[in-house]
Amino acid sequence: MLFYNFLKPWRPVQFQGAGKKSRYFEGWYFKNVSSTGDHIWSIIPGISIVDQNNKHSFIQLIDGKTAETWYVKFPIEDFSYSQKKFEVAIGKNHFSYDGFHLDISNEEIKVKGTVSFKNIHPLKSSLMNPGIMGWYSFVPFMECYHGLVSMNHDLEGSLSINNQLVDFSEGKGYSEKDWGHSMPSAWIWMQTNHFEQPGVSFMLSVAKIPWLGNSFTGFLCVLLLDGKIHRFATYTGAKIKQIEIGDESVSIEVRDNKYSLKIKAQHAGRGILAAPLHGAMDRRIAESVDATLEVFVRDKKGNIVFSGKGKNAGLELVGDPGELPV
Repeated sequence: MLFYNFLKPWRPVQFQGAGKKSRYFEGWYFKNVSSTGDHIWSIIPGISIVDQNNKHSFIQLIDGKTAETWYVKFPIEDFSYSQKKFEVAIGKNHFSYDGFHLDISNEEIKVKGTVSFKNIHPLKSSLMNPGIMGWYSFVPFMECYHGLVSMNHDLEGSLSINNQLVDFSEGKGYSEKDWGHSMPSAWIWMQTNHFEQPGVSFMLSVAKIPWLGNSFTGFLCVLLLDGKIHRFATYTGAKIKQIEIGDESVSIEVRDNKYSLKIKAQHAGRGILAAPLHGAMDRRIAESVDATLEVFVRDKKGNIVFSGKGKNAGLELVGDPGELPV
């Protein structure tokens, strides 16, 4: 256990909450889109610990086409994890780099099946950049930490969902995670790996981050293009030049010393998800997983490096307008 705890910062995808007894959550987000785009399902396994008398594990599910959501509770004792690699289980349900197996049955939803992952694109770890948060991974007392599991991967397999067979073979997947005691008070998050150009994936997150009685605006942005992952973030010296938020859309411009990015996101149907507040899954947020993103990338000479429209996108705009990091 001592060796495992020492290496955790450099293995952010693995379970981080060993020994936590209060005000803690951890969850993994698996987005799955069928080859036709007719089915979009996000699966979120995790744990919630308020105190020793109030804790449980859970699996959330969201149907991106109907915006229906389900929150399935399990005893905390049903949660287990591997100290050697990314592998967690909640009862009969298993999750890893290789894929996931679901076996859920209650009065509201019945899900059973296995979906395998192939050709995953994880974020490489280094001594000073152990994950998507870079050196911010080592900053103590932050409310929430973020990890990237796979920017893009191929799917094989199917799920039986309320007696309907949903085939994900030859579909596309994306996965990430969060852990800490609360999500930020306000944030913007968007992601898609369904562009016209194969193999492209994009994620951006901007948040108002409380820290030691104050707050600051931080952001993470990654673009997988031609097999290479490009990072744009607070810790890389990149800057957000503009954010415009409309009723159903958001536009953002990001620049660093090599590139400028312009992103426009458009909402679609939204499902209501449970989010953590001081470890308890008591907050409610709206997420669209069938939005659209337009991404334009130019070099410092103004030449177009990439231009594309992504569909089947995830999009969250959370917080009061006055709180959003604009």
